[in-house]
Amino acid sequence: MDNEILKALRERRSVRAFKPEQITDEELRAVLDAGTYAPTGMNYQDPWIVAVQNPDIIKQLVRMNAAVMGSDTNPYYDAPTIVLVFASRPDKWENGTADASLVLGNMMNAAHAIGLGSCWINRERQMFDTEEGMTLMKQFGLPDGLMGVGSISLGYPARPIPQARPRKENYYRIIK
Repeated sequence: MDNEILKALRERRSVRAFKPEQITDEELRAVLDAGTYAPTGMNYQDPWIVAVQNPDIIKQLVRMNAAVMGSDTNPYYDAPTIVLVFASRPDKWENGTADASLVLGNMMNAAHAIGLGSCWINRERQMFDTEEGMTLMKQFGLPDGLMGVGSISLGYPARPIPQARPRKENYYRIIK
């Protein structure tokens, strides 16, 4: 069985080199909108999405994430846009991390579908558990009680998209 969506899902890969030019507002809205249509537990729509294109805030995010990683490299691969996803802490909503993860996945698939590159980036929880991170969350206009779940680097790929590696044997089981 095959169609455009299944083909795109098989072809999407993480992009770790981006062109410096900013994506268009229309492209950004398409990716963000796709995130809002991700399934969420009981349709609670708990995740919060913040797209950052401000160069000064991007530098701050790069520094914060690199510090958690113990590195001085750019964990966002010089992407011109960083999309952060937050969710309620487990004591408020136990599905927050799962719901936010689906939002991130939808946005990465949407990015690929319109010719953009993306890469899931971790360490947002540690970043936004700091005083600096909590200050940024307030600056972003987010409510209290959230945690960082993940982010995506987003932009135009600077290199061709790599081919998929072979899938491992026995990846799934069918029990009838």
